[in-house]
Amino acid sequence: MAEISLQEAIQQFLLKSRLKSGIQAVRIEEVWEELMGKTIAKYTDKIQIVKNTLFITSYDASLKNVLLFQKEQIIQRVNEAMGELTIKEVIIK
Repeated sequence: MAEISLQEAIQQFLLKSRLKSGIQAVRIEEVWEELMGKTIAKYTDKIQIVKNTLFITSYDASLKNVLLFQKEQIIQRVNEAMGELTIKEVIIK
């Protein structure tokens, strides 16, 4: 049996479990202000990942409008921050 590191074992576990999207959402929330700026982060109420879709919830109508125009940039920034192709679509609620 081949030996693997603890990090590799955890990564393999996360790939097969439902915890991966929750952990990714937490990681995105941690860097959201850095990725999008203080103003956007301040008015973003919730970030959630379901499969490869990032759901962003905000009750500020003008922010929703700004985010709608930035969908491609959001996908690119988040994927760069995650170091992998995590997000394929963004839904603004």
